[in-house]
Amino acid sequence: MFLTLFAQSKSSSGSPLVALLPFILIAVAMYFLLIRPQRRRMAEQRNLASAVQEGDEVMTTAGIYGFVTAIDGDVIWLDIADGVDIRIARQAVSRRIPAEEAPSLTAPTDAAAEQADDDEQDGDAASANGTKGERDAPSAD
Repeated sequence: MFLTLFAQSKSSSGSPLVALLPFILIAVAMYFLLIRPQRRRMAEQRNLASAVQEGDEVMTTAGIYGFVTAIDGDVIWLDIADGVDIRIARQAVSRRIPAEEAPSLTAPTDAAAEQADDDEQDGDAASANGTKGERDAPSAD
């Protein structure tokens, strides 16, 4: 009984600052792990959105690649294919594509052209055999 009273008197005699120390440490850790990096990402996004110019190749947050053809305030017009322009919000630009990294959108690469030729030849061979578009029926086990 004496030990219980002694333990209670010892725990209540501590400083209130020591009792708040874990909460203060949690708040500081949350600032450095969550709030500060998010603010930095938001600042980078604002800088990117303001730096986009006509002629830049960009990728949107939806993953659409295109060339900026016009900028009208907070609206950007993207050319995503020949004769296809879309209108997006300036903040929807996820990143700029450097010229040396950008794949050519106007002409297919040699590998893509060879693949298309191979696919076309495979389709011709399948249609000659009369198997184009046919599937094996599932077996009823």
